[in-house]
This record gives sequence, structure tokens and C-alpha cells, in this order.
Amino acid sequence: MIRDPRTFTGQSNGRKALTIPVPFIVLFVVLAAAIAMRGQVARPSAVPAVAAAGQSEPAKVEPLGTGNLNRLTLTAEAVERLGIETASVREAQGAGNGSGAGRETVVPYGAVYYDVHGRTWVYTNPEPLVFVRDRVTIDRIDGDRVVLSEGPTPGTKVAAVGVAELVGTEFGGLVEQ
Repeated sequence: MIRDPRTFTGQSNGRKALTIPVPFIVLFVVLAAAIAMRGQVARPSAVPAVAAAGQSEPAKVEPLGTGNLNRLTLTAEAVERLGIETASVREAQGAGNGSGAGRETVVPYGAVYYDVHGRTWVYTNPEPLVFVRDRVTIDRIDGDRVVLSEGPTPGTKVAAVGVAELVGTEFGGLVEQ
């Protein structure tokens, strides 16, 4: 096929018809199809997805009585994939000199979660693979340690790494509590 060079130089050849090369038409059709398919794929289904046979959901969220507390039960694979690590609530010697200093309850700084209302929480680990959000009151923050005036008793396991992932699991993107 011989093309008229004047169409590319802006010179008129007397024709008024618009010519579009075939590769551009093919590209347009492919892009239109891709956009249409993306719209269908991105649209959420009204029917929840079902796990494959023999597989269970990575997390189960169960309400705990009154209030807005839930029990999170994760699979071992989910705990590993989320990188959740626990630490024990410790009792430490209080600040101050002499016998007047009392005992303090201490958790790692990474264990503390602040909600949208400024309340503070930790996720306790009452049994393997189970996490429950527990309200705490902070006395002070000392470096990477948080001294609690109210909260779980010493020896209780709390999530120290992966707290944000537990919040996301519990609320599934819901911000308000």
C-alpha cells in the first residue's frame, strides 16, 4: 500500500475522509475490551466467596457478650503470615528510690493500640491462636516500655508485633468502634 506523504506533512491532498490505520483500531478494541473486563472483575459479588474444599478461613471473629469486644481466632498460617509475636506483661520495680517505690505493670510500646477516640488497648493472647482486645490505661511511656495503671495482670501474653494486623482483622476496615 502506498501512502500519500502529504497527509503527514499537513499538506492537503483534496480528500476530506479521515483514515485511521488498522493497528490503531485493533489497539482501541483491545483496550476497550480490557476496560470492560476490569469493570466486571472489580465489581464485588453479592455472594461471599467460599473457601476451597478442606480449607478454612484464616480468621474467625466472634462477638464477646456486651460491648464491642470480639474474640479473634487465627490459623497458625495466618499468625505466621501476619508476623504476630507475643510478649508477657511484666511487673517491674517502680521508679523512685528506696522502699517507697512500688511495682509497675509494663508492656512493650508496640503492644499498645490507640483507637479513633484516643482510648488505649492491647490484644491479649489467652490461648494459642486466640486474641482478645483489652482496654488499658497508660501511666507513662518510658522509651519502648509502657507503664500501665490499669490493664492485664503480669504474666498475661499480649501481641507485641502485628497489632495493626489484628485491628484490621477484627474490624475489617471499619474505623469507628
